[in-house]
Amino acid sequence: MMRLTPISNLMARPSFLPPFMFGLLFATFGVILSAKYSSITVDQSALLALKSHITHDPHNFLATNWSTSTSVCSWIGVTCGSRHHRVTALNLSSMDLTGTISSQLGNLSFLASLDIHQNSFHGTLPIELTNLRRMKYLDFDNNSFSGELSSTLGNLSKLERLSLDWNQISGRIPNSLFKCKELKFLSLFNNSLEGSIPTEIGNLTLLETLDLGDNYFKGEIPLVIENLTSLQFLHLSNNKLTGEIPLVIGNLTSLRELYLFNNKLTGEIPLVIGNLTSLQFLYLSNNNLTGEIPIVIGNLTSLQFLYLSHNKLTGEIPLVIGNLTSLRELYLAYNKLTGKIPSTIGNLTTLEVIDLAYNNLSGEIPLVIGNLASLQMLYLFNNRLTGEIPLVIGNLTSLQVLSLDSNKLTVSTNNLIGEIPSSICNLTSLGAMALHENNLEGTIPKCIGNLSSSLTAVFLGNNNFHGQIPENFAKGCMLRSLHINNNELGGSLPRSLGNCKALNLLDVGNNNLNDTFPSWLGNLDQLQVLILRSNRFYGQIESFDITVSLTKLRIIDLSHNNFSGYLPTLFFEHMHAIRDEYGKKVEPNYMREVKIMKDAHLFWVNYAYGLSVTAKGLEMKFESLLSIWMQIDLSSNQFRGEIPKILGELHLLIVLNLSHNCLVGPIPSSLGNLSELESLDLSSNKLEGRIPTELINLGFLEVLNLSQNNLKGPIPQGKQFDTFTNDSYMGNLDLYGLPLSKNCGTDEETPAIFDRDDDGDELNWKFSILMGYGCGLVLGMSMAYIVFTTGKPWWLIRIVERVRRRFAKR
Repeated sequence: MMRLTPISNLMARPSFLPPFMFGLLFATFGVILSAKYSSITVDQSALLALKSHITHDPHNFLATNWSTSTSVCSWIGVTCGSRHHRVTALNLSSMDLTGTISSQLGNLSFLASLDIHQNSFHGTLPIELTNLRRMKYLDFDNNSFSGELSSTLGNLSKLERLSLDWNQISGRIPNSLFKCKELKFLSLFNNSLEGSIPTEIGNLTLLETLDLGDNYFKGEIPLVIENLTSLQFLHLSNNKLTGEIPLVIGNLTSLRELYLFNNKLTGEIPLVIGNLTSLQFLYLSNNNLTGEIPIVIGNLTSLQFLYLSHNKLTGEIPLVIGNLTSLRELYLAYNKLTGKIPSTIGNLTTLEVIDLAYNNLSGEIPLVIGNLASLQMLYLFNNRLTGEIPLVIGNLTSLQVLSLDSNKLTVSTNNLIGEIPSSICNLTSLGAMALHENNLEGTIPKCIGNLSSSLTAVFLGNNNFHGQIPENFAKGCMLRSLHINNNELGGSLPRSLGNCKALNLLDVGNNNLNDTFPSWLGNLDQLQVLILRSNRFYGQIESFDITVSLTKLRIIDLSHNNFSGYLPTLFFEHMHAIRDEYGKKVEPNYMREVKIMKDAHLFWVNYAYGLSVTAKGLEMKFESLLSIWMQIDLSSNQFRGEIPKILGELHLLIVLNLSHNCLVGPIPSSLGNLSELESLDLSSNKLEGRIPTELINLGFLEVLNLSQNNLKGPIPQGKQFDTFTNDSYMGNLDLYGLPLSKNCGTDEETPAIFDRDDDGDELNWKFSILMGYGCGLVLGMSMAYIVFTTGKPWWLIRIVERVRRRFAKR
């Protein structure tokens, strides 16, 4: 047998070979080494070119490590193959790098995996990347790449994963991509892609994940998706897809997650959905789906998340919903569902969220709700539910949100008065409780104060509660918003509310509270909204020494009480939130907060929900309120003395109402500095002198009421003043000039007199203050719905919309 001698031995003993043979062998070996090291040099150059395109490396991952003094294969993020010693994988993910991708990266001819997700790379993707024929894994998620996808993507014939989520890629998906038949994972989520979903997508028969969500795709879901029988994850949400959910979707029996929400899909939920027995996530919300919830939904026993909200579904909630014993979240809100909440819902003991809000559900809240010990959110608001709040609600000790508002909860079949059950005191994790707009009676449980270590928002308004507000709000109170308006509560405002240092909204309006002004509220330095209107508060305000001073206060409504004395100048001095130096530094935002729960659940606490303002007897209710809304309403009290000049320093004020008091003296010219003012009502006082010409500077003034005073002289002309009618000036016998028919030196047509209670023709008043169309009025509210007690005051609607637009431009 021939024995092979190692090369090293041959080199050590050259006498065994003829000289020419040794030279040939040495030359061959040198060529091999030269080829090897020249190739790795190409890789090194390509990576150094990439490094030179990186403009920000905050953690110095590459700056210190990628150096020619060390082997490329030892560089951070670099992996080399053991056979060829070439770069086969590059992973720079989550390094906070900023820069562009060098075209020389296309020279890494052995590269099979490139992962740079979660950085700040930008620019276009170089076409040279499609030269990487060995590429299997491309992940560019969470960067800022732009431009269109290359038409040469089809060159990457071995590609198994392409992920470009959260970038700014535009244009259409190139057809060449569908030549990559090895693709198992294709995700283009959250870009700016458009056009229809190409039918060639049916060629990718190995696909397990397809995510085209959050783009601008339109047209119908292509029927060729029936070819994607390996598909486990299908996400087409947040596009502009139309048509019906195709029946062929029933062929995708491997599907575990199906997301079609936020499109324009129509028709009924197809019965073939019942074939998808592996489904765990079914999201069809925010479409135009009609018909009933199909009974076959009961086949989906693996389902954990069912989202059918914001459609036009009708009929009853099927009893088979009780088969979904793995269900964690059930969203059927904002449909047209009728009937009772099925008792089979008690089988769903793993439920964490139930949202059946905004339907036409009737009957009582079923007692089986007490079985759902894992429940964290219960939304049943805006239905027609009757009866009492069941005692078993106290079993839901994990509950963080309880929203039963806007129903008819009051009296059960045994004719007991509907009260808040004492068992609610067991809900020690409760963060938000909304029971407003029902017919609940009785007293407010004292334990509400004890729960304030977790409660951030309480809505109990528009019921029939009597007695007193609980007085045991403990230290460490977490309350941010307390609405107990429109009840029959008496007594005083509890001083223990002073323990709620985070309180930013307090609405106790329209009750029977009998107290002096609660000066201790001045210690709540986060308070933004204070509503005390229509109670029996009395006494003077200006004498109180407020040290912390309510500097963030931007809405104060003390109207319809018995306050007396001079206007509270000290308040006005400390209202820094309405002054330029504070307010214009703050970005407009909604008065709400996100609460994050375990398992990544989150919910909004909308602190201003249901907050209302009044103007001329009309009520406007906010669903969401922006921080730019600034209002002072001290009307219908017994304030006396002159209007303080310091009011003119509240430059961000939008509404000022001092009507129906006993104010005397002139209208201060400093009010002409209120450049954002939309509505000014000084009517039914004893004001004297002329209307200051400085008020012409109020370019956004939409509503003006100076009636029933002792003003005299000419009415200023020009700008917004040319839009106001007689009603703005009635009852001032010595005023003259347009729009009054009485001219200087005449006594013609004395205007009609308003009484103090404004019982006159309200419709006439509304139209009389219609404003100038070019100048707009902006109430600072978006996503708001407006409820009025009478009529449709379009002047007020325009105020709302124009304020929102004006501040949006900032």
